[in-house]
Amino acid sequence: MATKKSAGAVATSVATNGKKGAGRAKASAAGDAGERAPAAAPGASHDGFVDAGRGYALGLRDGTLICRNAKGQVLGSVPKDLRDGEVGEQLLAVVDFLKAHEREVSQTVEGWMLRSMPTPTAVLLAAWPDESYRRSLENLVVVVEPKATGEASVTGFLKGVDAKKGVGVVDLDGETIWTKAEAFVVPHPILLADLEELRGLAAELSFSQGQKQLFREVFTKPNELGLEQEEIASFRGGKFEQLSHARGAAKSLGYRTAGGWAACRVFEGGKTTEARFWLGGDDSMDEVVTEGLMWVDASGDTILVKDVPPIAFSEGMRMASAIYGKRAVEKKDEDDDA
Repeated sequence: MATKKSAGAVATSVATNGKKGAGRAKASAAGDAGERAPAAAPGASHDGFVDAGRGYALGLRDGTLICRNAKGQVLGSVPKDLRDGEVGEQLLAVVDFLKAHEREVSQTVEGWMLRSMPTPTAVLLAAWPDESYRRSLENLVVVVEPKATGEASVTGFLKGVDAKKGVGVVDLDGETIWTKAEAFVVPHPILLADLEELRGLAAELSFSQGQKQLFREVFTKPNELGLEQEEIASFRGGKFEQLSHARGAAKSLGYRTAGGWAACRVFEGGKTTEARFWLGGDDSMDEVVTEGLMWVDASGDTILVKDVPPIAFSEGMRMASAIYGKRAVEKKDEDDDA
């Protein structure tokens, strides 16, 4: 299989990948210089394709390997010997590299939102040239903290960042504002007082978000909470044929599992809070029924529901709701009345 070095060399020689700054921006924004893509090596490439021999050339289109013949026609499929050849392996390694980068970028930006803490604008400036970061960040609602003391913060849709002009946002009036800023915050939607107005404006302006923020499912605490209530019972009774199915459902949604628990950890207000949803059972082959949703602190001690911070509460409810939605539902007989 091709080494990371050869994959990076092909990545930068293929003009269509558009990702030359991926490793650099990731190292700057996420702090991991070890993932930097190697510099380009000389090779026979043209029009975004790399010569693969016998008149064929290989390239990438939307993350998929494609093949062009000597007549310039793109084939419906890539011949197996070319896919398994050196150039094919290198390009497929590039695809894997870029997909991993996309995942890491998404996790980084989501982490900024879940923490909802100030991030230095210098990080944004370093990340913005990277297409992966730009896709994930553009049109997110941000709160920009101005450099000058006494000035009000600016809330709006992130549209750009410039070393001279600062951070560009579209405010609630639909106006683009550029402001010098020391830091910015990507707030969790549960913290946005104008959430419905922002959703409406995003729809009106056809703003799409690479990171699920505005239209993320949010949950607020019910008014009828007991003073000593330790769990939420709304998602009890979700049946799964096997514990492994419940774990698989949780993992497919991006959640960690341990034993019979699904878990979601949030760092909020300087403290770590973990939501835990009991999937049930110990044997992965056993049928299980979901139980309560609870929250614990960094020491593993149970937190009363009334004391759970808002982001941790919302994200825990979102996790339990999504997993519960994957439960086995008994089908009605065809003869049953609708």
